Amino acid sequence: MTDAQTQAQTQALLTARTLSEALPYLQRYDNQTIVIKYGGHAMVDPELARAFARDVVLLKLLGIHPVVVHGGGPQIGAMLDKLAIKSEFKDGLRVTDDATMEVVEMVLSGPINKSIVRAINAAGGKAVGLSGADGNLIRARKATKTTKDPDSNIESVVDLGYVGEPEHVDIAVLKALRDADDDLIPVVAPVGIGEDGARYNINADTAAGAVAAALGASRLLLLTDVAGVLDKQKNLLREIRVDAIPGLIADGTAAGGMIPKLETAAHSVIHGVGAAVILDGRAPHALLMELFTEHGAGTLVS
Repeated sequence: MTDAQTQAQTQALLTARTLSEALPYLQRYDNQTIVIKYGGHAMVDPELARAFARDVVLLKLLGIHPVVVHGGGPQIGAMLDKLAIKSEFKDGLRVTDDATMEVVEMVLSGPINKSIVRAINAAGGKAVGLSGADGNLIRARKATKTTKDPDSNIESVVDLGYVGEPEHVDIAVLKALRDADDDLIPVVAPVGIGEDGARYNINADTAAGAVAAALGASRLLLLTDVAGVLDKQKNLLREIRVDAIPGLIADGTAAGGMIPKLETAAHSVIHGVGAAVILDGRAPHALLMELFTEHGAGTLVS
């Protein structure tokens, strides 16, 4: 046997062993719903985007029901710049006025959503693009943000325009899709609809958490651009209990953009999701590593 043949046989054995070791995880997630928040580097890197689409199709073929909720902040910013629409910021947060909301909905529900749908379909899946406005999937309310004056210590409300948060998720349209064809994979843009018919831009992590809770998902997977939640020595925290999260925020272990991710993870678990995982979307096949290996690929919140 040549060296090349020996190497090929060794690789085949490793592949077979990996598949065999995945059996208990395949059994655990059979016929379960997994909600995936897709965004960050994984969405803009072409190779990672193709790998993500293939992995989502594989999940479906393995008997799992993936639901993808995506972001698109950088693409929205780029389009606003292209159209010469200047954004106003209050306390570091973008104010979504009428003109900005037009761009937000156009970009999220249009090119971003459809590029994900095309990628999944090209990998052999059957994806369907939706926004939170379709079938009143995500009923939203205006988000409120307060700020405190450092001198007077007086709190005031910051008006961020059409920035919303989920008030109610109606899963009827998702159920109808599954009833019509069990092979369909929903891809959801985080644009919600208010009671008054107004459109709202919703944080993708928050939208994914609300959808996962409404579906009673087995897992909520939040793809991000870091390895997960890190301690103060920059080591990955493999597992966090929900009741430990306030302390991690208070002592500064969790800061910046990690805070809303942890809050979303905690909220989803409290409201019926089996567990939430914050994982590195830059790692190839992060979804498969998290679901089908013993050690997973990020920080488990339960």
